[in-house]
Amino acid sequence: MHRIQRSKARWIAFFITPGLLVVGLFILLPLFMSLYNSLFSWRQLIRLHFVGLDNFKRLLFTFPYQQRFFNAMKNNLYWFLSTTLIQNSLGLLFGYLLSRNLPGAQFFKRVFFIPVLFSIVAVGFLWGMYLKPSGLVNSFLKLVGLASLQRPWLGLEHLATPSIILVNIWRWVGFPSLVFLAAIDSVPQECLEAAYLEGVGEWKLFWKIIFPLIIPSITIIMVLTIIGSLNVFEQIYTMTGLDGAPNYSTDTIGTLFYRTAFGSIDAGSPEIGIGSAIGLVIYLLTFATSLLSVFVTKRKEVQL
Repeated sequence: MHRIQRSKARWIAFFITPGLLVVGLFILLPLFMSLYNSLFSWRQLIRLHFVGLDNFKRLLFTFPYQQRFFNAMKNNLYWFLSTTLIQNSLGLLFGYLLSRNLPGAQFFKRVFFIPVLFSIVAVGFLWGMYLKPSGLVNSFLKLVGLASLQRPWLGLEHLATPSIILVNIWRWVGFPSLVFLAAIDSVPQECLEAAYLEGVGEWKLFWKIIFPLIIPSITIIMVLTIIGSLNVFEQIYTMTGLDGAPNYSTDTIGTLFYRTAFGSIDAGSPEIGIGSAIGLVIYLLTFATSLLSVFVTKRKEVQL
């Protein structure tokens, strides 16, 4: 009996160890290295002396780091709220409509997911071209008689971030759509049939029966939305660059981290200590907000 248990334990360790090594190497080790590096002062790439939390104080209370950091945090929050309200709501709507087996549902299942397969760099580069003053979007507006709506979409502070977010939503909306579709299709048909026999309408059916049963899928999408919103980088980099143009209106903590750690906050020498502090803040925010999201949705699930 003990021999069987030891053999079982060895097989469990055999299958778990590779995953633990990957997590340790690519998640835990960078996390602890960020913490370690953030506690020292640096001269370019040379570690100097221990300074404790001084890099965090400079990040939060010293110009220009304070202004850039909180501006980037505001933009990340804007990304999260916009993605949650627009992308996830559309994904839920599309998933529900596709689950009703409307005409053409099989075709649209594929159409919605195609942009997800595109390279994010290619999408950012192409849409950056389309949104230029002489690009495809303005040319189309002129063609249909809406020349008055033409704008330098990526050149105006109040339009640059919304434009990039809409491109990101266009690319990713197919993912939550299919996740919600799979969740809705897994709802027991007996529940739906009983509701129909009771004369329950579609609206009440969705909110009282379907929605509570797909909360685990909603939790997953919310956590992924939080992680994606806090780590957004490639889309901005390919469409407007690392400087957060125009006038830092598209800057996020991802681009701020890269610019600070590898080229300074204002195009000077690298600031490894402050960059590491920003990286650690990204880790902590991602973990804390993801944990909070899981707690809130699980509590909601229990209440329902």
